[in-house]
Amino acid sequence: MSEETEESTDGTGTETAETGGSTDVADATDAVDATDAADSSGDADSSLPLPEPVVDEAERLTRLARETAGDEAATYREARADTLDGHGYTARVRDEDETLVLYPDAWLDGDTVRMERVDDTDRAVEVPLSAATGEGTWTDIEAHNADIVDRVADAYGKPHAANARAFADFMGNHYLMRMDAATADHCREFLEEYFPRNAWASAAQHDAVDTSLEYVFAVAEADYPLAESAE
Repeated sequence: MSEETEESTDGTGTETAETGGSTDVADATDAVDATDAADSSGDADSSLPLPEPVVDEAERLTRLARETAGDEAATYREARADTLDGHGYTARVRDEDETLVLYPDAWLDGDTVRMERVDDTDRAVEVPLSAATGEGTWTDIEAHNADIVDRVADAYGKPHAANARAFADFMGNHYLMRMDAATADHCREFLEEYFPRNAWASAAQHDAVDTSLEYVFAVAEADYPLAESAE
C-alpha cells in the first residue's frame, strides 16, 4: 500500500496540510459531482458540521489515494479537496495513528493550522483509517462488498441492489468491514440512523430496505443477524 503523506511540520511546530495533483480520474470526478448534487445547503458555511455523505466521500477518496501512487493518488486527493472545498474544510492524514482529520479552512493561515483560530474542536472530524478488523484493505473489502451488491442486483433487481449498495458503503466506510460480517447492532444502526439520513433513497427503497438486508445475507450464504436477534 502506498503511503499518502499529507501532514508535515514547519519550523514553529504547527501542522500543515498538503494538496494533491491534477490528473483526471472519471470515478473521482463523478463522485465529487454526486456529492455536490446531494448537498442542498447552498454556499459553503464552515460554522456548520460537515454532512455525513461528505465525510464518507472524503474517507473513500482518502483510502483510494493511500492504496495508489503517483498521478492516480494525487487525483484522488484533488477530488477530495474539491469535495471539501464547497463546505469550507480541508483534509490531512495524521500518520502516527492513521487518522483522517477534516478541519475548517478558517483555522488555516495558508497551509498552516493556527491554534489560536481553533474556536471549537468539535468542528473537526476524525476518521480512523487503520484496518482494525483484520479483514484486509479498504480495496479488498470494497471488492468483496461490491460482488455481493452485484449478486443482489442479479437475483432481486432494484431497489434491493441500491439498498445493498448503501449498506456496503456504510459497512466499508464506517467500519472497514465486509457487509456479511455485520452484527445485529450494525444492521440496526444502518436501518435506524444511516439509511434515513444518508441513502437519498426513493420511496420504493424505503419500503424494501428491511427485505434488502435479508437478501444481502442470503446471497452471501450468511445468517441474517436481525433474524437471530428476533428469536
